[in-house]
Amino acid sequence: MSETVQLAGPLQETGARVAAALGEAITGTAFTHGELTFGARRDDIVTVLKHLREIEGFSTLIDIAGADYPARPERFEVVYHLLSMTKNLRLRVKIPAGEDTPVPSACAVWPAA
Repeated sequence: MSETVQLAGPLQETGARVAAALGEAITGTAFTHGELTFGARRDDIVTVLKHLREIEGFSTLIDIAGADYPARPERFEVVYHLLSMTKNLRLRVKIPAGEDTPVPSACAVWPAA
C-alpha cells in the first residue's frame, strides 16, 4: 500500500507533463488504483509513443494488448503497456479502433512491436 502512495506523485506529474506537451493528441488521462492511463488519438499514437520513449524515458514496451467492447461504435481498444526502468514507473496508453480501421504500427518506435 505504501508503494502506491510513493508512486502517486511521480505518475501524476508525468500525466500532467505529457498532457500539456502533447495537447490534443491525448484524449484523456486517468490515475486510478496507483496506475496512470492515457487515452490517445489513433492517428497520433506514434507521436505519443515516441514522446513517452524519448522525452519521458519510458524506454521499454512491455506488451501490446487488445480489448473488444462489442457495444461501442469503435469496438476495439489497442493498449500499450510501457515501463521506465530508470524511474521504475509503468503506464498504459489506449487507442480506439473499429473493425475496419487500420492502427498505425509502433514498429517505428519499438522494432519488436
